[in-house]
Amino acid sequence: MHITSLQPAEIFVFGSNASGAHGGGAARFALDRFGAVWGQSEGLQGQSYGIDTMSGLAVFEEQATRFVAFAANRPELRFLVTEVGCGIAGYRPQQVAGFFAGAGENVILPESFRAVS
Repeated sequence: MHITSLQPAEIFVFGSNASGAHGGGAARFALDRFGAVWGQSEGLQGQSYGIDTMSGLAVFEEQATRFVAFAANRPELRFLVTEVGCGIAGYRPQQVAGFFAGAGENVILPESFRAVS
């Protein structure tokens, strides 16, 4: 799935870095198109949600777990998850897809993540 636009209740979930410098990849796309905030690394920002994928797997997993809980509390929203961590951060889906285990029906994972679980 290639995301180029969003419906009003859809949220673009992207990989960020600790400083929230959304200079490239999906983070830059979120900044340019979906309201990501320069300097905010994690959480809801406009029609996007950032997860720090650049500070190591432990931080990534912790933030992904917080994201899954956040999404569970926002059933009115539909979260479109990019291949977070699999671009600039350099991880493989097999390493990170499990971080999204237990995500509800309102979390749409990329095919590469669904293939792993």
